[in-house]
Amino acid sequence: MTAQNSATLSSSIAVDTTGTTATAAGGGTTTTAATPAGTGSSAAPAPPARTGASGTLLAALGVTAFSLTFPSTAWGLESFGPWSLVALRSVLAAVIAGAFLLALRVPLPRREHWGGLAVVAAGVVVGYPLLTTLALRTATTSHAAVVVGLLPLTTAALAALRTGARHSRTFWVAAVAGAAVVLGFTLAQSGGAFSAGDGFLFAALLVCAAGYTDGGRLARSMPGWQVVGWALVACLPLTLAGSALGLAYEPVRLSAHGLVGLVWAAAGSTFFGLYVWYRGMAEIGAARASQLQLAQPLLTLVWSVALLGEHLSPAAPVAACAVLVCIAVTQRS
Repeated sequence: MTAQNSATLSSSIAVDTTGTTATAAGGGTTTTAATPAGTGSSAAPAPPARTGASGTLLAALGVTAFSLTFPSTAWGLESFGPWSLVALRSVLAAVIAGAFLLALRVPLPRREHWGGLAVVAAGVVVGYPLLTTLALRTATTSHAAVVVGLLPLTTAALAALRTGARHSRTFWVAAVAGAAVVLGFTLAQSGGAFSAGDGFLFAALLVCAAGYTDGGRLARSMPGWQVVGWALVACLPLTLAGSALGLAYEPVRLSAHGLVGLVWAAAGSTFFGLYVWYRGMAEIGAARASQLQLAQPLLTLVWSVALLGEHLSPAAPVAACAVLVCIAVTQRS
């Protein structure tokens, strides 16, 4: 498959306010075929507009992959130190991404794309994994998951500031309500006080929201997997050096859990998760897609019980229902 075919397959279609359709990335404008003068034939029907269902599905797949990140990181910390784990997962993900870029002969990004790619690399490839991994040294995965549940509201607010997007009052009320449920659940689980790792987690919210916003913007002009791939490859010199230093100064105790956690964090969360996530955001928008992440901490709670044996409180199903209602409202508005 050529790079042109890959870009075409990854194109997202946006419907403007006049009802005409145009490709937002990877292709020319899709219009109704004009009727030649004097033929008397009718114009060919325009292709049906996309409803955003595929974008929602892709974003939901990304959320599912992300929900396994904290449990896999907890497993990885059984074998590696936090700096080694973050660097190694980025190196492995960059190798996977680089192999795809080379196999499909994808050209280098245009000059105007590198600024956004730098934001994605700093926020999503390096900042968020490092900050959350440092937090998980003292916080449980369930606690970290519900704190990071504030990410959708952070992303929506930052996206509105960066892009000038306007959303209805209902959208914002539902988004704030969902964030409040997540925050209340967090405080209830931690006895009304924040854990020692919350500073790392709140910093992670900010840098990740910035990476999501710029990544979603770039995914409208280039395939989402290429956004992720080039960001990972751009960080490769830094992550290779970080891997060497981390392995030299941090103890390594190899185990099955540790290796599985490392591989999933690299291939599942960092590459596949970000690929489908950015592609989904390109179709339905960063703010709308971000609200699907309200379900992420609740999914992570399930994985924490199933994979790590953590205790799930009776309040979790109540919080899950409340959050899912908020998600439904934001998607409809």
